[in-house]
Amino acid sequence: MVEWQIFTRPLIAALLGGVVCGIIGVWVVLLNIPFVGVAMSHAAFAGAILGLLLGIDPLFSGILFCLLTALLIGPIAEKADFEPGVALGVIFSLMLGLAFLGIGLLKGPRTEAFKFIWGNILLVSRRDIIILGVLCLAALGFLFAFAKEIRAVLFNREIARAVGIPERAIFFALILLTGIAVTVNLNTVGGLLVFSLIVSPSSAAYQLTYRLRTMYLLSVIFAVGACLIGLLLSYLFNLPTGASIICIASIIFGAALLFSPKRRRKLPQLKT
Repeated sequence: MVEWQIFTRPLIAALLGGVVCGIIGVWVVLLNIPFVGVAMSHAAFAGAILGLLLGIDPLFSGILFCLLTALLIGPIAEKADFEPGVALGVIFSLMLGLAFLGIGLLKGPRTEAFKFIWGNILLVSRRDIIILGVLCLAALGFLFAFAKEIRAVLFNREIARAVGIPERAIFFALILLTGIAVTVNLNTVGGLLVFSLIVSPSSAAYQLTYRLRTMYLLSVIFAVGACLIGLLLSYLFNLPTGASIICIASIIFGAALLFSPKRRRKLPQLKT
């Protein structure tokens, strides 16, 4: 019973984190900006380190950095006339430099800083669960409230703009939610691994379906499944939890790619 009580919070965190990453991963993959997870994770990490330096809540400063990063991605790409992926690369480099600069300025042991790199879902607090729950409701609420607008933006931003949809606002909202999701999951999967949990399950879902609704469903199932199986393997074999989750997510993607009807259609047909 004691072990079950200890295991309850990580289990709930795995469920909520999987749902959030599964939904947001669909947006990231269909917008063709998978590198956003990398940039956001390092922005969140840099913000958390700044919080430690200034003596403020690392979660708050991490979310603030992610919000600033999200607000920079679109304008930089538009003003400089290049793809958002290039802007993400520039911002990623900056945030990576700031993160390690902050680590170098920290006094005393750096254990608190390095936990944001790897995360530890086994040590999530009640507060972490509440924040994950709120984010999960926010992502689901946004998805259902703006389902048609999101679908249009994911299909083609220029066409969405032409028919009167505020595609820029929708795009920024998607990026903002991605940044918040990455920050909140720093304590569960870790800054270096969370982008894989966002991209791998949704990429696996993309390989198996042509329907957006089915892709959402499969992505959430794969993300939650990766979290639960990784958590179980970590418990049974004393493995690093975050790494176990990401390895399972990668295996799911590999299996989906292997049995993908989209991939089989691209294979050369044998002539009889």
